[in-house]
This record gives sequence, structure tokens and C-alpha cells, in this order.
Amino acid sequence: MNTVTAVRFGAMAVMAATVIGFSAGCSGSAQCNKQEIVQVNNADFYKDGKFDAEKGKQAYFEMMKKLGAPVYKRYIEEPGFFWAVDFAQGDFAAFGMGGVFWVNDRDKQYFAHEIFLLPGQSIAEHRHLPTVDAKGPLQCKHERWQVRYGSVYGFSEVGEPNLDKFPEAKAMLAKCQVPHLNSVHVEKWEADGQVHPLPKDETWHFMMGGPEGAVVSEYATYHDGNGLRFSCPNVAF
Repeated sequence: MNTVTAVRFGAMAVMAATVIGFSAGCSGSAQCNKQEIVQVNNADFYKDGKFDAEKGKQAYFEMMKKLGAPVYKRYIEEPGFFWAVDFAQGDFAAFGMGGVFWVNDRDKQYFAHEIFLLPGQSIAEHRHLPTVDAKGPLQCKHERWQVRYGSVYGFSEVGEPNLDKFPEAKAMLAKCQVPHLNSVHVEKWEADGQVHPLPKDETWHFMMGGPEGAVVSEYATYHDGNGLRFSCPNVAF
């Protein structure tokens, strides 16, 4: 497959010093696809080159308030329950995610996950392979997603390559991920009650937050981290 190329937006908008927030950019540009792309200042999430997960979580909470999504007390008070990662790439605004694992039951074979994405922020492209553990073989993870608030772009290697039809998403792709992407099929998913399945087991896929960010519920079979593979090297989760 051909390598996807993309150009990131230039300067990130500056966020308020006292509260992590968002500011609209790209107004009137054809690249916006007639939507305001809300930009996030990457520098606010790092201190001495180290990712500050607490500031990352605060950014998600601010986004959730703007979207009308609930910020449960346990998100704030229960250590480790709500988490934020930058995949060890140092580019959280473009390449990271927040999450909550509601359940991950190996014996009953089900998994529930809440995904949080800032505007234009991508999960690392990945796939899930079958594994074997002490209890025996495990099928590859199969998953479905439902956008609860905001919107996302769903990327998959299954389907006709059409990234050029989504210039606003193409422009926001993380530089560290671009060289490792296969030709991708893109769909825009809204908070409309629809559930979107992984089109084929073991295939490459990822999501990007839409113009206002997103909260997405994931339903899946058991998640075994040993079966997780990333297309971008040196990614840590």
C-alpha cells in the first residue's frame, strides 16, 4: 500500500495560563471542511520534556464540560482509574488519548472502555492479534465503537482509500505516525446512536478526535495487551 502523506497545521493556538482550554482555529479555510478545528497547545502538557498526565486529564475534563459529557467524581478522585497517555512520542496534542477501562473479563470474554480524544488528537494506529496465555488460546479482540459526545474520524485499512476527501483530518495527522500509515479509508462518525464495528479482524485501525473532540464508548471481546501491535515504532502504552 502507498504511504499516506500529510501536512500538519502550523502554529498551535495559545491556551489560557490559568485554565487548560481550547481556542478555535482554521476559520474560513478550505482545509476546515466548513468546520472549526479547535487546536490545543502541545507545550502545556510537558515539563522538562516529560509528559504531565495530570494536565492531560484536566484538558479532557475541560473538553467534556464543553461537550456536556459527565465528569464523574471517580474520574478525579480514584487514582489510576482515568488515565492519559502520549504513547511515549512527546506530541500529546496530536498523538495521545484518555481512557477508562470499565471492565476487562478474560473468563466471560467481554471488555468495556471509554475513549477520550481532544480535537484533532489521534490514537496510534494498531491492530489486535490472537494470543495464548496460561489458560489457553484467545481470539483476537473484536470491537465496536459508539460516539457519545462530539465526533471522530475512523481510519481503517479496509475500504477504498479516501483520505483526500477529509483534508481537515489529513492536516492534523501526527508527524510520528504519518510515515507508517497504510493507505486508509476514513469515515466521519457523529454522536447519533450508531455503533461502528471493526470491519475485519486483525486489521489496522485508529480514531482521531473531531473538531470539538470526542467521548467514545468501546464494546469488545477481552483485551489481551500481548496481542496489541502498533504500526509506528517505539510506541508505548
